[in-house]
Amino acid sequence: MKPIYSIYKIVFVAVLSLIVADSAFAQSQYQPYSYDFYQKLNSDLYSTKTREHTAVKPLIIDSALRSHYDSLMNYGADGKQHSWLYNKIFNEHLIDYKGSNSTFYGDILPDVGVGRDFSGKLNTYTSAVGLQLGGSISDKFQYNVAGYLNNAVVPEYLSTYIQQVGIVPGQAYAKTYGDNGYSWSYITAVVSYTPIKYLNISAGRDKTFIGDGYRSMLLSDYASPYPFLKLTGTLGNVRYMVMWTDMNDPAYTSQYGADRHKFGVFHYLDWNVNNRFSVGFFENIMGFFTDDNGAKRPFDFNYINPIIFLKPVNNSSDDPDKSLLGLTAKYKLTDGITAYGQFALNEFVSKDFFSSDGASVNKYGWQLGIRGANLFGVKNLNYLLESNNAKPYTYSARSSIENYSENSEPLAHPWGANFREIVGLLNYSYKRFDFSGEFDYGHYGLDTAGMNFGKDIFQLYTSPARFFGNYTGQGLTTNMYYLQGKVAYLLNPKYNLRIELGGIFRQEQNSEFKDKTTMITIGLRSSFRQIYNDLASYRTH
Repeated sequence: MKPIYSIYKIVFVAVLSLIVADSAFAQSQYQPYSYDFYQKLNSDLYSTKTREHTAVKPLIIDSALRSHYDSLMNYGADGKQHSWLYNKIFNEHLIDYKGSNSTFYGDILPDVGVGRDFSGKLNTYTSAVGLQLGGSISDKFQYNVAGYLNNAVVPEYLSTYIQQVGIVPGQAYAKTYGDNGYSWSYITAVVSYTPIKYLNISAGRDKTFIGDGYRSMLLSDYASPYPFLKLTGTLGNVRYMVMWTDMNDPAYTSQYGADRHKFGVFHYLDWNVNNRFSVGFFENIMGFFTDDNGAKRPFDFNYINPIIFLKPVNNSSDDPDKSLLGLTAKYKLTDGITAYGQFALNEFVSKDFFSSDGASVNKYGWQLGIRGANLFGVKNLNYLLESNNAKPYTYSARSSIENYSENSEPLAHPWGANFREIVGLLNYSYKRFDFSGEFDYGHYGLDTAGMNFGKDIFQLYTSPARFFGNYTGQGLTTNMYYLQGKVAYLLNPKYNLRIELGGIFRQEQNSEFKDKTTMITIGLRSSFRQIYNDLASYRTH
């Protein structure tokens, strides 16, 4: 261990000691993350009267959020006597046990629906059934396991993505059957333990999201679930998260066509400076167990040290692992308006960074956004508007196994790199009805003529199309427009059982192809998992 580690430890502990205030995790409650559900908590999460830590998700629901959270999860429970069947459909889990010191619940999770892609003249459908089990022991230990068996016929643009990547977006490997038909399984499992009010320990197979936006340029909930161990400590105004993960570098996107495992180490420090302003510091290291020549590599036990700034400390060594550094910030302008942003730095060469030569070695991305609750004074009308940008070759590496990915998909923004995006969302809830709308515009460059223009993060940044003169959107310049609207009627809030009607319009165009999707869907959905359909092309086709 290098002596400078001790300095970081002393500084870190000193900062925590100086800023410490009241404790958190008084009564912890694990809540799976999805943007659609979490935005309903906007009025509490982004209130100028509180100092909630909002950047690391899933959240551990604490006392400040408990009242609002309970009202959402118990909507429709009017205290009146109803039949067993009525309660199971509208108010309770299928199995719902509450003891003096423990709880247990179980649900069957349907996800079935039909649709029509009018542009592609294709009938689509989803046929999935899932099972959820969970519960708690005292107020310290929670667990949740959810799994699905899925079959679907998807629109052409999603089928193209699956054929190129091998993965159903954000879920799992796909087996093919028929035209545009796929089958796959999906499972998450989490245990969460809060031994003392300052510390939460969670482990399992799931996703983590860092940021205050719809997208994250640092760590999103887009890629497939992965095994993890996470420690989250909170001392008043400071929250610190460290996470160790086991991830895949599959043959589909490996430059060697081989399946290998890699690991990720994530550190995130979030500081609520006051009721309005927060700032965060992020660090990731992606490492591997077997090198490109097949040689086993010893694990560096320095990575077990749960202290931030681990990679910069080790930069003087011959460490081949790839790092990503980042900053986050948010400022609550009013109770209804919060501005936020992120900056991700993948590599930095100062003499080129501060020039305009477009060097391929300067790889970074950023996000600026604004979000809020009760737009125009309308209760439960929530909104978000953000811009996301990534320079060419960001998140790529010298070897595909080192890049910032999991199971053939990006760990940050789902579009990879070499893009600009503007996305806006509106959400409104009225009694059991949920309305949502999304507009997304993307400008990006795909690889063409066998050259690497920097969007595909699985291509090596050591062989760019050019070393200088790079710009965002280079290559096969492509524009995409995406509109989505959904209306849902909530049947049971306990596991988000709902009837959902949705429509999508998507157009992607460049000089080589023009894809258009116009479709409508209706179905019975359940669970809190977030499924992203607003995807850009992975490669030209």
